[in-house]
Amino acid sequence: MSQSYDVIIIGAGAAGLMCAMEAGKRGRRVAVLDHAKKTAEKIRISGGGRCNFTNIHTSPANFLSQNPHFCKSALSRFTPSDFMAMLDRHGVTYHEKKLGQMFCDESAQQVIDMLLKECADVGAQVLMETAVEDIQGGYHLKTSRGDMSCESLVIATGGLSIPKIGATNFGYKVAQQFGLDVLETRAGLVPLMFQADILEHCKSLSGLSVEAEVRCADTIFAEGLLFTHRGLSGPSILQISSYWREGEALEVNLVLQINVQTFLKTYQGKQDVPTVLADIIPKRLALAICDEMKISGRVAELSGKNIEALAKRINAWSVKPSGTEGYRTAEVTLGGVDTDALSSKTMEAKKQKGLYFIGEVVDVTGHLGGFNFQWAWASGYAAGQVV
Repeated sequence: MSQSYDVIIIGAGAAGLMCAMEAGKRGRRVAVLDHAKKTAEKIRISGGGRCNFTNIHTSPANFLSQNPHFCKSALSRFTPSDFMAMLDRHGVTYHEKKLGQMFCDESAQQVIDMLLKECADVGAQVLMETAVEDIQGGYHLKTSRGDMSCESLVIATGGLSIPKIGATNFGYKVAQQFGLDVLETRAGLVPLMFQADILEHCKSLSGLSVEAEVRCADTIFAEGLLFTHRGLSGPSILQISSYWREGEALEVNLVLQINVQTFLKTYQGKQDVPTVLADIIPKRLALAICDEMKISGRVAELSGKNIEALAKRINAWSVKPSGTEGYRTAEVTLGGVDTDALSSKTMEAKKQKGLYFIGEVVDVTGHLGGFNFQWAWASGYAAGQVV
């Protein structure tokens, strides 16, 4: 016997659970299926275990998509305030960390528990360790729990980032099966790697962080930068990685609000170059840069050419990444189901009635800092009103 539902949602993550509770509130019979053992693992591990669940400064400008207007409708109908009101109702306390980033005071598990309670309260079933083996039009599903059917099928399977917690290309395959275009996917919000020559210098600085401004073409982010044994990471690098393409160079300012050329030219003391630079950048970084550039001696003895070169190396370091660390450490997947194939109001496929795509599987990718969760809540909410 086939189990019949009004709505089947594939993917028990942020977007899928939000859609399930909203559809359940409308009296729809809902089942959420997921092949993983644990619910919403990406929520659980986010924000260092405290879940950076939204950003109070959310706007369409914080998202990348081939169609930058697509996200506007959903984001306007379910806002950060709406999500925080839900947390308030459940007694989950939270705080702003910086730049509008909102975190739970205690644990990300509180967000998962809240969503599961909301689903339970409206009778939405969440069936984990359930593999979907085949989908036929109509919609008839062959699963590891037996055959199931539904009127509305929602794909909330996420992207390819962090495969160790179960990420797959399932959602893209479903889109293609039903004739929807899938745009090129690549790792986003991901550390960058370098060739051996630059890596030698980065390795000696592994673990060191500075506030930096990173530019790729016309896009600039000014946040923390972290040297790693593979290359560069930290918020500014993760942000710019979503804009960077292979072969492009980045320009990095390692000391904000100080013109190094002016600083060195006007220095009056007798100390050596690394010691003086250590007043404006970490000493380990100052030593590494001087060693790399073979500059030593006192600042007063520096030639104009060396001062200019040092200033450029610190205020405008041009560096060309060899690649990214890939989906293994990426926080999100760029690209995905083409938004031209979807209704921005309902998330339904325009040419396939009853089929919906929400969350990360869609070609909408947020900046670092809670924006991707807000897209999950908003797109899940939008679909939940109509499925």
